[in-house]
Amino acid sequence: MRETWPFILYICNMQFKDVIGQGHLKGELTELMRENRLAHAMLLLGKEGAGGLPLALAFAQYIVCEKANGAPKDPGPSLFGDDVPAAQPEALTDACGVCPSCQRAAELAHPDIHFSYPVVTKKAGTPPISADYISEWREFVKSYPYGNVYDWLQFIGAENKQGNITANECNDIIRKLNLKSFEGGYKVLIMWLPEYLGNEGNKLLKLIEEPPEKTVFLLIAENEEQILQTILSRCQLIKVPLPGDAEIKEALVSRNNADEATAARVAAISEGNYREALQIMQHSDEDWQNLLRDWLNSIMKTGPVAQSKWVDEIGQVGREGQKQFLRYFNHLLQLALRLQVMPDLAQQYPDKERDFALRLNRITSIGQQQAIIEELDHAAYYIERNANGKMLFMALTIKIYHIIQDNVVLLNE
Repeated sequence: MRETWPFILYICNMQFKDVIGQGHLKGELTELMRENRLAHAMLLLGKEGAGGLPLALAFAQYIVCEKANGAPKDPGPSLFGDDVPAAQPEALTDACGVCPSCQRAAELAHPDIHFSYPVVTKKAGTPPISADYISEWREFVKSYPYGNVYDWLQFIGAENKQGNITANECNDIIRKLNLKSFEGGYKVLIMWLPEYLGNEGNKLLKLIEEPPEKTVFLLIAENEEQILQTILSRCQLIKVPLPGDAEIKEALVSRNNADEATAARVAAISEGNYREALQIMQHSDEDWQNLLRDWLNSIMKTGPVAQSKWVDEIGQVGREGQKQFLRYFNHLLQLALRLQVMPDLAQQYPDKERDFALRLNRITSIGQQQAIIEELDHAAYYIERNANGKMLFMALTIKIYHIIQDNVVLLNE
């Protein structure tokens, strides 16, 4: 496990109020529960950083909350022989957060909420199951609920190993969900990233189709195409949209003590991905614009010596910093594209970013900007997979040179 972590620490509770945005979905999920229309298998599908896992955790807590969905209390027979209707639980729109069930759920220790997620072999010769990593899982989810699978595998020290949800894990799920509920209510399985479930996932089909009474599957996925079709066809699909810029900004201010201006800039660059917003916050003091100006001037004006010097400089930034730099350049190119199509929007953006985007429009056409964006996306993909930073940026320098070589304008201060 890493001793340091690139995120800003954010301890997560497990209530709807702690999930960033998703107001419509929160209301829809609670309504399904209150009206007894809960599907036995639900797939929450959203892009990385949208908050599918926090949403599922909050919903699971709502399902088991004693005050929100506890069994109605029987007041007993009337002294006068009249039929007295049973008292109904209060129609809460969120888990109460204080009942014993909520407290156990918040600690990820409720006996009727089970978890499944990609893991690697912990002990040689022993097939891995999620329960092997339950302590690490609790720590990871409470601190980094918007993390992705790469973060999780690094957190447990998987290094370059591929995480999987194994056949043994499927057998363990079947065993757990066929047990009687400890609390006498619902049993919930939260499966994070069913994309890592291979053909062995077909072991779960009968259980998903005909689960024991009051058993709910909550699957949280990012890529629909990588999920077994046999699993996908048996789930109710619920799409989880990315939070809006205003919601990301508010979260950065209230949870991470960011100032308004920084939070607004980071929210715009992160494009609804709260994980990326936290990553960018780690580098919010970096002067990406000056670094980008130096790079483009070396590409278009000052030549190979300056390019080599710049590549050495970016090589010292580190993988996460390199990714954020590419994302920042991508953000400015997207802004430049918007300003070419809708110039009336110019005053809506910060002065420095708007002015730089307008300079980009002087040296590149829409087609060139789109070509550079594609190259930046490819570069970010390979950096995520531990490509050599210096080699990658040198190759990227050459590619960008060939894209814009016919439009040479010095980017002055």
